[in-house]
Amino acid sequence: MLIVEDEFYLADDLAFAVISAGASVCGPHGRVDDALRALDAGEVVDLAVLDIDLFGERVFPVADRLRGRGAPFLFATGYDHEIIPDRFRDAPRLEKPFAVEAVVAVLEALSSLG
Repeated sequence: MLIVEDEFYLADDLAFAVISAGASVCGPHGRVDDALRALDAGEVVDLAVLDIDLFGERVFPVADRLRGRGAPFLFATGYDHEIIPDRFRDAPRLEKPFAVEAVVAVLEALSSLG
């Protein structure tokens, strides 16, 4: 499970919740380049949580890479749906602030679809 989130406390809470649900975590990564490097290094990713804005940089290159691998992901963001490119309109989106339990529920649903 890949977590790409630039807010440290939220990233930490997400990682804890995901680990508590029985998954292993890649990251959290707070920058697009760090997440892409992890993927390029062969990190196995079955699911991902992606914050859209990472210190002013959009996460969409990571989403493209995950989509190419067939790994489902959800966007966890403070932005509304209009910022999401059309190619990702089918990806689930949770609006911040959210309960980490909501993220785990969406991830469980995504993993059962695969």
